[in-house]
Amino acid sequence: MAIIVEEEEEERLLDHLPKTYTKGGLKTMPFIIVNETLEKVASYGLQPNMVIYLMKVYNLETVTATSLLSLWSALSHGLALLGAFVSDSFLGRFTVVAIGSISSLFGMTILWLTTMVPQLRPSRCDHFDINECDRPTPAQLLVLLFSFGIIALGAGFVRPCSIAFGADQLDNKENPNNKRIMESYFNWYYATIGMSTLVATTLIVYIQDAFGWRIGFGIPAILMFFSVSAFLLGSSMYIKVSASESLFTGFFQVLVAAVRKRKIDLPVNFANYYHQSPDSESQALTSSFRCLNKACMIEDPERDINPDGFASNPWRLCSVEQVVSLKSLLRVVPMWSSNIMVQLSLNQFSFATLQTKTMDRHIFSDFEIPAGSFSVFMVITLVMWIAFYDRALVPIKARYTGQPGGLSPVLRMGIGLVLSAAAMVLSAITEGIRRGIAIDQKVPQDVPNINMSAMWFVPQYVLLGLADAFNAIGLVEFLYSELPKSMSSFVVAIFTLGMSVSGFFGSLLVNVVDNVTSYGGGVSWLSSNINNGHLDYYYWLLAFLNVVNFLYFFLIICRCNRHEREYSTQRA
Repeated sequence: MAIIVEEEEEERLLDHLPKTYTKGGLKTMPFIIVNETLEKVASYGLQPNMVIYLMKVYNLETVTATSLLSLWSALSHGLALLGAFVSDSFLGRFTVVAIGSISSLFGMTILWLTTMVPQLRPSRCDHFDINECDRPTPAQLLVLLFSFGIIALGAGFVRPCSIAFGADQLDNKENPNNKRIMESYFNWYYATIGMSTLVATTLIVYIQDAFGWRIGFGIPAILMFFSVSAFLLGSSMYIKVSASESLFTGFFQVLVAAVRKRKIDLPVNFANYYHQSPDSESQALTSSFRCLNKACMIEDPERDINPDGFASNPWRLCSVEQVVSLKSLLRVVPMWSSNIMVQLSLNQFSFATLQTKTMDRHIFSDFEIPAGSFSVFMVITLVMWIAFYDRALVPIKARYTGQPGGLSPVLRMGIGLVLSAAAMVLSAITEGIRRGIAIDQKVPQDVPNINMSAMWFVPQYVLLGLADAFNAIGLVEFLYSELPKSMSSFVVAIFTLGMSVSGFFGSLLVNVVDNVTSYGGGVSWLSSNINNGHLDYYYWLLAFLNVVNFLYFFLIICRCNRHEREYSTQRA
């Protein structure tokens, strides 16, 4: 009975709209949530086993396959900036989400065809040495890369816009419960993302292992078809907000205006010379990045200002608000950059999949965990820690200290960096043990008979889940606290850009390590036969880079951040 009353109360809150308000509201949520959920299950379900598909079906070496997947991940996250820009400035969120969903469906269908059409992939090879196998032709690689590119474009268009599009349907200022409704929406939205990730890394990966690539890649394509259908089916009920000026455009305007006025001296008494936009609150400029202050400096009031108070040429005269927004973004770049190394550590799934594939993955005598599903332990750890932190740790801290809230964002970021380094150290030690056992038993890489349980990999995934929970969430909170409220929607784009940079850096690092360690005919650390290579050395390198990143964070970023806070109120 209590559940029924609670559901009725929630529905009353969500449907508290004016009678003339015919679009949007609760009735649109199933279409939007189904679209995003199925897109996540489909796209995330393709990733864990993709390194095996590229090596076994396309006969690519480990380094090539891993580098390609890193670039694919980087492109998917990098295109989120393009999706946000196109959505805000030109097409609007509905059109961009629709284009992205259809693009993902098209790309997954092409990828599915590579499993069914023999001409789209190299001939089957059963040699242990991948160098004895036929390489994919340029045409076959073109089809594969085209499918990756189209899927990346779809993900880049859907992910940054879907959550905002859903918020458009519920954001009703006339509803006194609007704030509570929006909080509930965001909670449920992220809950569905978590569930989608769990389903993708367990059920979809298991299907690929148990039933083969045709069914394993066909199901994501079919799910994406239902995702597109569900989203388009609700088209007539959506609130479709028109595109407006993007923050990206404002940033470019500030840079162009500052360059144009680079030879002009800043005035001593600046208050009367800087342009305040009539539709924004008055703001003060700071002494940091003083050269940008010239972008909002008025040279000729009659020429630069229209009668309505706005700038006659926004590419020559910007508002103080635009300059403050760009300065705020530049100030958080150092703190943001420290997250790149953590993201790089989190993206070592391709190697981990190859490692666990050689080990005993049985939980019971008749069931074994798919090699690509071990990342689920990281997701579970992340979700459990967030629940414990929010529901237990924060209230306990508030009770004993008298201060509401949890640990500071910067402290949590630092803890995440330490945990990331610890995870790489543990990865190196575990791989050293695994490799030693494989060599002692003289087991070929493709035969999963190493007398070592793959469950030894769980602790490193737990540490990575905690590192992500501390560092990533701490960074997001830091960005929200440091950036102006007008830039709150930009936080996701900034965070996503970090994931893109980590993908490009990861691809570069893999290729550099391979070339350096194989120089002169030696065996690469990242050999396609991981028992001959030295993945443990590679993990030690990542651990070292994580330690350097922590020192960069602690000795440089934190000190500069404190210095910036002390002088942030100084005038130019």
